[in-house]
Amino acid sequence: MKTKSALPPALFLACTFLFGPGLTGGRGSPLSQTSAVQTRPDPAAPVITVLSAGTEPTPAAAAPANVPSDWMAVQVSGPFEGYVLNRDLTKNLEVRAGGEIRLAPSPDAGVLAVAAKGDNTEITGLHGKWTQVRLNKDLVGYVHIGAGASVQAAAAPVAEAAPGSLVALPTGPGKAADTNSDVPEPRSIEGTFVSTHSLLSPRRPYDWQLNDTSGNRAAYLDITKLLLTDQIDGYIDRQVVVYGRVKPVPGGNDIVLQVESLQLK
Repeated sequence: MKTKSALPPALFLACTFLFGPGLTGGRGSPLSQTSAVQTRPDPAAPVITVLSAGTEPTPAAAAPANVPSDWMAVQVSGPFEGYVLNRDLTKNLEVRAGGEIRLAPSPDAGVLAVAAKGDNTEITGLHGKWTQVRLNKDLVGYVHIGAGASVQAAAAPVAEAAPGSLVALPTGPGKAADTNSDVPEPRSIEGTFVSTHSLLSPRRPYDWQLNDTSGNRAAYLDITKLLLTDQIDGYIDRQVVVYGRVKPVPGGNDIVLQVESLQLK
């Protein structure tokens, strides 16, 4: 017994040509291989995420015009982590409309999205002149479905640090390792961000410190390099990852981390 398509034949064939078999029902046919979702229909475009083989992608509800036939526009569910220049934040600490949200805190990083009026964003980290934000919205991405489509190599993830421990981080793209032995290598420390102020204790050399899982101080924190220090209160008593260079505190056995970036875990 034959069943009739709910779509007119011409429209059904057009949808099948554009999206592939099985995409006309709101879900894509399962991917035959692991595929990158990119910001543009271009093999060199930044990668938003990667879909495993067997995943059924959701075609974008409002796909842009002129998408090449060997690419599929898909809807990617948020939230997403990105970075904006501090100057692109409003007085209400929202990303201004038109502000570029990048995939890394660098002007050379790919653009994840351009902020629109009414976007729901929240600050999750401070990185000098960059602010890390969480973008709570769905985005349109592109999957290459043509012959020879392959996943672009993603950046190697940074090794996670055990609470209170110090680990070396790889140098960033385009940055050579520091060969000056007198300059300490950047480090990452994970722990609880707390204030050193106490009515019952003498004043400490720094206003902030990082505690390990036992509640003991792992390091003092020097946050003078962070520009949005008025937002520090939002990190108090929360699990964070801080990154910077470790130095000894003069006249004692303590260490201090000169913080270059601070973000919620």
